[in-house]
Amino acid sequence: MTSAVIVDTVRTASGRGKPGGALAEVHPVDLLAGVLRSLRTRNDLDPALVDDVIGGCVSQVGEQSFNITRKAVLAAGFPEHVPATTIDRQCGSSQQAAHFAAQGVLAGAYDVVIACGVESMSRVPMFSSIQDAEQYGAGIADRYPEGLVQQGIAAELLAARWKLSRDELDDFAARSHRLAARAAESGAFDREIVGVPVADGVHERDETVRPATTAESLAGLRPCFVDEAAATRFPEIDWRVTPGSSSPLTDGASATLIMSEERAAALGLRPRARFHTFSVVGDDPTLMLSGVLPATRRVLERSGLGIDDLDVFEVNEAFAPVPLLWAAEFGADLDRLNQRGGAIALGHPLGASGTRLLTTLVNTLEDTGGRYGLQTMCEGGGMANATVIERL
Repeated sequence: MTSAVIVDTVRTASGRGKPGGALAEVHPVDLLAGVLRSLRTRNDLDPALVDDVIGGCVSQVGEQSFNITRKAVLAAGFPEHVPATTIDRQCGSSQQAAHFAAQGVLAGAYDVVIACGVESMSRVPMFSSIQDAEQYGAGIADRYPEGLVQQGIAAELLAARWKLSRDELDDFAARSHRLAARAAESGAFDREIVGVPVADGVHERDETVRPATTAESLAGLRPCFVDEAAATRFPEIDWRVTPGSSSPLTDGASATLIMSEERAAALGLRPRARFHTFSVVGDDPTLMLSGVLPATRRVLERSGLGIDDLDVFEVNEAFAPVPLLWAAEFGADLDRLNQRGGAIALGHPLGASGTRLLTTLVNTLEDTGGRYGLQTMCEGGGMANATVIERL
């Protein structure tokens, strides 16, 4: 039986996702093209061999519209016969792209495929694709008459229902910056980051990491999602989530080269990891961010592994309550969780975050000598993906 293997995986350094950010002057097509080009050159890969490129992007409007992945493939200089498609599973878009790519290899549909993602939140602001339209329709209104809520309210619900204190959230957020700064200083990110040419040189260091952040400094921030209607509807909320315990708006791109094990051997390329198990679930769209729990349960059941068999966990830090409740539910060793920081520090370029986490997961497994790693992330609308990989 063939295996779907990861030959290489790269990302850009993060840029602040607002005007003036390090990557704000880079068109998102060019941002994604850069990581695709890097995979080709780092692996001396003939791009004509690529069967498909599957990309994630959430705000598919304006500069990110009309199948941005296809445009990036052409901008990267790949032959015109190489196809591409763009998918949206919200924050997990590029993680789902990796699932689809690897599953295509396992099914025999692909020999060589790239999963990738991009989001330029400085140039295409979050929620801009809604364009002031009524997005739900009558069916949703009938099923959820009180209405669905935005993610910040969902994060507050998680904090309240799992009894996560403001101090715990701030401590975890400070940890993210501390670990990310330590990893950057040690050179742990060097082989995963692709430099991006910008006006004043090459951007190759995560702009969203704040090394001086402490729990004490975060304690002075005000909650950022306070809402009177939500407070009336959900009296258990006492407003604990701040900008400091939330992931920042971010620009970035990432990409992973996936092959059948046989094709990698034929090309003389050494696989770094293989895909072991996948899951994707739907969950309560009001709580929304709790999907990481059933997604993890399902992937563990399918894999035959227990939480203690896993050496590294990457749980996306969309908001601090998510990884904290995940660790509490599974009794996970915090020393194995987001060892190089997470999205609170490294940023959350929505469509690119899935393959960004995968990139860091592969490198962390290699550097620590671990065998199995798990990645999971919550997604808008109450969904989540989970992936288990095995280092080779």
